[in-house]
Amino acid sequence: MSARLPVRRWWYLMPIVFITYSLAYVDRANYGFAAAGGMAEDLGITPAMSSLLGSLFFLGYFFCQVPGTIYAEKRSAKVLIFWCLIAWSGLATLTGVIPNAYALIVVRFLLGVTEAAVMPAMLVYLSHWFTRAERSRANTFLILGNPVTILWMSVLSGYIIEHADWRWMFIIEGVPGLIWAVCWWFLVVDRPEQATWLREDQKAQLAEAFEAEQQDLKPVKNYASAFKNPKVLLLCVQYFCWSVGVYGFVLWLPSMLSKAGSLDIVETGWLSAGPYVAAVIGMLVVSWGSDKCLNRRGFVWPPLAIAGVAFLGSFLLGPSHFWWSYALLVVAGFGLYAPYGPFFAIIPEILPRNVAGGAIALVNSLGALGGFIGAYGVGYLNGITGSSATSYVAMGGFLLAAAALTLCVKPATEKAPKGYTVAASAAR
Repeated sequence: MSARLPVRRWWYLMPIVFITYSLAYVDRANYGFAAAGGMAEDLGITPAMSSLLGSLFFLGYFFCQVPGTIYAEKRSAKVLIFWCLIAWSGLATLTGVIPNAYALIVVRFLLGVTEAAVMPAMLVYLSHWFTRAERSRANTFLILGNPVTILWMSVLSGYIIEHADWRWMFIIEGVPGLIWAVCWWFLVVDRPEQATWLREDQKAQLAEAFEAEQQDLKPVKNYASAFKNPKVLLLCVQYFCWSVGVYGFVLWLPSMLSKAGSLDIVETGWLSAGPYVAAVIGMLVVSWGSDKCLNRRGFVWPPLAIAGVAFLGSFLLGPSHFWWSYALLVVAGFGLYAPYGPFFAIIPEILPRNVAGGAIALVNSLGALGGFIGAYGVGYLNGITGSSATSYVAMGGFLLAAAALTLCVKPATEKAPKGYTVAASAAR
């Protein structure tokens, strides 16, 4: 098959999935700004309770990943994500009118439940549209919604809190998801064969490419067998460690910067955006290199190791060298996010498509558990020590462990797979 696979998939689908995941990520990150912008004082939240509230999202997120993703694979990612959009946007907006910390506990947990399946369901969705040689870049354009959202939200949230308050921040940043849910419903279909904007020959080309790349994978009869795969279990532990660093960083960066640099909320917002500029650049460069070389591990472990070392370096410099310490946090932002695209391309290259979606959800659910530990642990350590130093050491250690574990998982692309000629050459 020498014909080029349809480029229109990129132009049509990528903006849609990018916006969708961006909106899903807002309420994970703006909690840190609310905590730094007066929410704790208004609701009587202690430092220990603040850590628990920041992490409760991930507890709800942990429990609902696998069943939601199996529904997306077996039934419809379109339907699942539509209702998740409605639910999480409503809950995010509701956060702006809650009367006390107890109501916030309920809302944060339910937010995790409603968003649990979104990321793995979107990764499954993309696997139906993009081949092995395209998948790292496709995943990256989806997950770019994460740092790009924090980039604009860091600035916007600071201004909203400065000119209104944290309640209006939640309301203003929650409403767009309700509007976008309608757009999602009318814009997407689940699979290429349902798309009216693809020709029949293009649909056939995609079907042939997807079938070819399955030839290199050993059959796996059910999810139970997939979940016991040693490589999947290693990826679960790896992503747990990685997520401790990521979400400790995301949720508590504004508070850490504000305390270390004696900054107001607007200055904190601008400086918080810096690491995410580096993250966007890193994700684009690393995902392109991974697809170009058809190598995953070599584009995952080095950035994670760099991030781990950067956290340790920021700890050693401390607040007395604020700007040098901040520069290392920008480097850490690069390393934390750059490997996402190639990392989530690994599972479809070790497992066939009948079980890959469930395995992605399992790995992501362990990441949610790591997010819970990172969000709670970093907030707790910051509260009891009065500084961010211990947190930096902990996050750095977990990231170095994640880098080491990555080397233990070798996907099929590193063995010159038989389906590569068809799938990759057609994609290029």
